[in-house]
Amino acid sequence: MKRSYVSIFSCVAALAVIPALSYADDASRNQEIAQRFAKCDINHDGKLTQVEAKSCMPRIYDHFNYLDSGNKGYLTVAEIQAAADR
Repeated sequence: MKRSYVSIFSCVAALAVIPALSYADDASRNQEIAQRFAKCDINHDGKLTQVEAKSCMPRIYDHFNYLDSGNKGYLTVAEIQAAADR
């Protein structure tokens, strides 16, 4: 159980650096996430699958199963932005 908490903390800590740049504020960070999401969302359906995340959002890809807590098979830009807020 202790190891599980360490893994979750590591995932959240990794998401805190999406990407590892300094942002003046949350709005500019969220704008950057939205821009990257739009480039990755190949079919433009507003849903980022793990396959779509693989090549252009590697940190999201690496932690996809953790972020997709509902096991929907996709993430929205709002879910990624919320994870970055944590």
